[in-house]
Amino acid sequence: MTAKSRRNLLLLLAAATAGLALYNNLLARRTLAGRPLGRFVHVRGTKLHFLEAGHGQSLLLLHGNGASAEDFMTSGIFGEAAGKYRVLAFDRPGFGMSPRPIGRSWTAGAQADLIQAAAEKLDVERYIVVGHSWGAAVALEIARRHPRSVAGVIVVAGYHYPPPRLALAISSLPAVPLIGTVLRHAILPSLVRLNWRWAMKKIFHPAMIATPFAATTRGLASRPSQLRSISAESFLMLASALFPNRRYADIAVPVGIIAGAGDQLFDAKAEALRLHAEINHSLLDIVLAAGHMVHQSKPQAVLAMIDKVAALASVADPVLEPL
Repeated sequence: MTAKSRRNLLLLLAAATAGLALYNNLLARRTLAGRPLGRFVHVRGTKLHFLEAGHGQSLLLLHGNGASAEDFMTSGIFGEAAGKYRVLAFDRPGFGMSPRPIGRSWTAGAQADLIQAAAEKLDVERYIVVGHSWGAAVALEIARRHPRSVAGVIVVAGYHYPPPRLALAISSLPAVPLIGTVLRHAILPSLVRLNWRWAMKKIFHPAMIATPFAATTRGLASRPSQLRSISAESFLMLASALFPNRRYADIAVPVGIIAGAGDQLFDAKAEALRLHAEINHSLLDIVLAAGHMVHQSKPQAVLAMIDKVAALASVADPVLEPL
């Protein structure tokens, strides 16, 4: 191949990459335009988008990696819980309509502090918090760091003791500067869309795929900005696996633990049993015929656990001193 041919090939590849990036960003803007718009709370130099409904005991809902607040709407949990609770479902930083400012390390602890600051600004006091998957780590950190504000916690399909896995390292690549930018904007969005059905089967197995979730999340999860957040949280999980320091025995509020017995992403049942053993005042529900998306497949299990934790919280003495 001559020098001129190589130059032309490079120009063609660059043009194709730029075209794919423009196309993917156009799809991303269209996806956001079709989302249900809730409210924004400006806090700590950024803003959080959230959906709110209902009255009564405050209930905060935190989605997992790659999802958004809509996850709890399509599952039915948001609407059902709003019949007896004041429900606030947040788009965590970098997901849905919440930005993820660059230059900060958005660890579970940092997100816990952000959610707490948002709750204070919204006059939310003594709340129950539900976290799914990566959101479970944030929920537990809120209980540990802000015990005066948390009445109880429900963790769903939480990855509480992550071991090092090659999949986490691969998933972290889009967060790498330069090459990650190209991957996120030009290549990965198309790959996500092409493999979406396979991914849904994996996270829902052994249950049926919930079509509303699959339909609403496909566009969000393939956005370049959200892919950056997904890869960043994969990296943080890898870091937790390589340098484990998680302890949960000091959490003093009621904790409900839910896991799908058929979870194929990791051994969620073993994770739940281990957490249950560490927190001696916790409740446990291993849901049969459900996988990682147990809250979508069996929303009544989550709603029942919320009521159980709320009942325990109502008779428990408030935490007087921070741990």
